[in-house]
Amino acid sequence: MSDGHDAEWWRSAVIYQVYPRSFADGNGDGTGDLAGVRQRLGHLRDLGVDAIWFTPWYRSPLADGGYDVEDYRAIDPAFGTLTEAEALIAEARELGLRTIVDVVPNHVSDRHPWFRAALAAGPGSPERDRFWFRAGRGARGDEMPTRWVSDFQGSTWTRTTNPDGTPGEWYLHLFTPEQPDLNWDHPDVRREHEEILRFWFDRGVAGVRIDSAALPVKDPALPEVPEAWGPGEHPHLDRDGLHDIYRSWRAVADSYDEPRVLVGEIWLPDARRFARYLRGDEMHTAFNFDFMTRPWDAKELRESIRTTLEAHAPVGAPPTWVLSNHDVTRPVTRYGREDSSFDFAAKRFGTPTDLAVGGRRARAAALLTGALPGALYLYQGDELGLPEVELPVEAIQDPMHFRSGGVDPGRDGCRVPLPWARTGSSYGFGPDGGAAPWLPQPDGWGDLSVEAQEDDPVSMLALYRRMLAVRRSEPGLRDGDLVWLDAVAGAPVPARALAFARGDVACVVNLGPDPVPLPQDADLLLHSGDPATRPTSVLTDTAAWVRW
Repeated sequence: MSDGHDAEWWRSAVIYQVYPRSFADGNGDGTGDLAGVRQRLGHLRDLGVDAIWFTPWYRSPLADGGYDVEDYRAIDPAFGTLTEAEALIAEARELGLRTIVDVVPNHVSDRHPWFRAALAAGPGSPERDRFWFRAGRGARGDEMPTRWVSDFQGSTWTRTTNPDGTPGEWYLHLFTPEQPDLNWDHPDVRREHEEILRFWFDRGVAGVRIDSAALPVKDPALPEVPEAWGPGEHPHLDRDGLHDIYRSWRAVADSYDEPRVLVGEIWLPDARRFARYLRGDEMHTAFNFDFMTRPWDAKELRESIRTTLEAHAPVGAPPTWVLSNHDVTRPVTRYGREDSSFDFAAKRFGTPTDLAVGGRRARAAALLTGALPGALYLYQGDELGLPEVELPVEAIQDPMHFRSGGVDPGRDGCRVPLPWARTGSSYGFGPDGGAAPWLPQPDGWGDLSVEAQEDDPVSMLALYRRMLAVRRSEPGLRDGDLVWLDAVAGAPVPARALAFARGDVACVVNLGPDPVPLPQDADLLLHSGDPATRPTSVLTDTAAWVRW
């Protein structure tokens, strides 16, 4: 873990994502909570991470897993209390673990006091100016103000009802109707979010992850999305006005004796536009989703690594690497499919997968991402090699499933509560005999539990622990530049393999059919196969770290 006094700890940190609802259930009601996290902090310390990122734990109706925030200054009762959150932040820090929380600037819950006030106040009121209320088109106003399409599929406008029961104005929501978009041209919106940052920074939070960071600012004219649009021309994506907001947030973050960190969730295809968010007075880092969506293909992954490093270099920001999160099909499943890339629009029920192949590739991918320069994010359960769970339709709660008309299986398959024990009514997720977990765990889930893997040297958990320990101890893996290798052990690197060095440590990943020889005089630091063996070559779908 990083030095507690290192002001730039975030440049090479390993950050573990906790989805509170599914991590650990401390009170036995079937829902993960802060008490459960506090009981399991030792697991994260032993794993070797530097920080914990929590998806939203605020008061919320949970229409979208907590990303519909009702009150940023209160913990949702399903998870605990503000006092517990403060204790968790302090206890984690005592173990060398910093805390990052989620902030969702694009929208709030439809139960937020501001939105309730806006509905009650009616058309033309100052309360409605904090959102995007508009009259409908057409003679009777029954057509949506724009034809913008939601990221969750379907429309982006919902019509209100006036107090007298007649149809009213429409309001904008880029996500679900329960998530009305805020108007960032309004000073109240800007002031409130800066106060939210200070509220959590004052409680010891080390940074914030900014959800959907390229969306909050809209073109006030609300034009349609053009068929072809240039940089900064999209009406609700990557607007230039965003940068003033994040510069003001950076000033808040930098005002603390230990500067806080801003991490953006930014999905942009244009690397140059992406890099603008990482200038020295804006965000510190941003999620790199391109790598996560690429297939298990050497050319594709190398291209993603190359373009990512090139995008970050001009602004001096460290890249981030992530294999999955609470929205994305888990690597063990994804990498075992014929199409091992990821696309939200392509998710379907019943997609065949070979978990043995996927598991081997996920182990190799862990070593690949762990050797790359920058920060590394781990999603809870990936260190256990958990597969995606195809849930019965009646158990699914994710709005993406319903808004797709039932075609998309949704994101709940990667949110199934973690197994901590081999046996028990919830495999240790909650106390034995407690309420059933909020999502059903599959039979045999205990075979992948922390308890089952704890003392197994071949387990995914053992591999992650070794990988993070070596990553922390090797100077080249902390701050060395990446240099691509053309040859290993005197032989050219095959087209379907990746090989690079950082300092005196080389990483070799074989994505092709032919073994890649290792230098016999090299010090083998780690490989993704059986640790009891000393391979002379890197086999198909495996990886190795060696010191030259």
